[in-house]
Amino acid sequence: MLSVFSGSRAEIGAAHGRAHAALIASSLEVYDRLFHDFVGLRWAEARRSAERFLPMIERGFPAILDEMAGIAQGAGLELEDILTLNCRSEISLTQASGGCTALAAHRDGTQWLAQNWDWRGDQRHNVVAMELHPDDAPALVSVGEAGMVAKIGLNAHGVGVCLNAIRSRTCGEGLPIHVALRKILEAESFDAATRVATHDRVCSPAHLLIASGDGRAAGYEVHPGLPGVLEPRGGTLTHSNHLIAEAATCQVQDFPRPDSALRLSRIERLLHERLATSAALDTEALFTMLADHDNAPSAICRHDDPQQPEAERMETLFAVVMNLHERRLTLRHGKPCDSEDTLVARLTPA
Repeated sequence: MLSVFSGSRAEIGAAHGRAHAALIASSLEVYDRLFHDFVGLRWAEARRSAERFLPMIERGFPAILDEMAGIAQGAGLELEDILTLNCRSEISLTQASGGCTALAAHRDGTQWLAQNWDWRGDQRHNVVAMELHPDDAPALVSVGEAGMVAKIGLNAHGVGVCLNAIRSRTCGEGLPIHVALRKILEAESFDAATRVATHDRVCSPAHLLIASGDGRAAGYEVHPGLPGVLEPRGGTLTHSNHLIAEAATCQVQDFPRPDSALRLSRIERLLHERLATSAALDTEALFTMLADHDNAPSAICRHDDPQQPEAERMETLFAVVMNLHERRLTLRHGKPCDSEDTLVARLTPA
């Protein structure tokens, strides 16, 4: 189900909080467990850890704090709870080994973005899709976790973004990852979106795959310093969960799971094989790639692996395909190999 909210940032936040109060409460429980599993913190301690990111948000994107306060008010929580939820990557993901396989492809005048989002199975039911119409920013669609201001999506200007987690011990000055994602989703152009990575900076490592409906795309391996930049080759760009660009690898040490390289080579092969034929590149073709089980259980479409330690078990919780030319996002909640829960959101071009 697509939730549609409009108005001021405080109004959007309050509506988000009211509509998803139960899911937000569940998200807090999930991250209370996750923080304990990965970094030995309970929720009250995690809240204190999140306080250090508040000045960074106040400098780089102060308006989003009004929305966070609205979410807290609507859900019957405190701002510190919502701040902590939106800084969850900075608090714990430096130790967690996430998944996700993402791609950008340009063919026949259409720019595509697509990815699987892999995470702990106990967060599956807290995934939400939101269409937001802020008074002071372009309309946008974001798929992510209840209580968080953004994750993966697109906007009415045809700007879209995907996310790959990077495991590293690095964390410094900049915007928290999910706050940076929201700022990208409010960008009026590809250039404005990329400035979030290059100028605002992001305080912990991640890969942000940014593209626009005019056919431009680039990957940014962000961290507190200058990001590594990846350019498309042959109209395509792919990424998983390890650093590639020398500008990033010379500054940041990452600790990927072994399957990251396997998933990357597999999605590259599937994409190039498709583009080598005369067959169209469309939504169904991209979902088929995201449903691939080569190297299972640690495949592009990841299933629960009972051989992994419980805290480390990751599985695909949703798959998304975006046609940026048409401002259309298609979501399959659950694994793309068997999901019947499909949602399509389309924005009117700005």
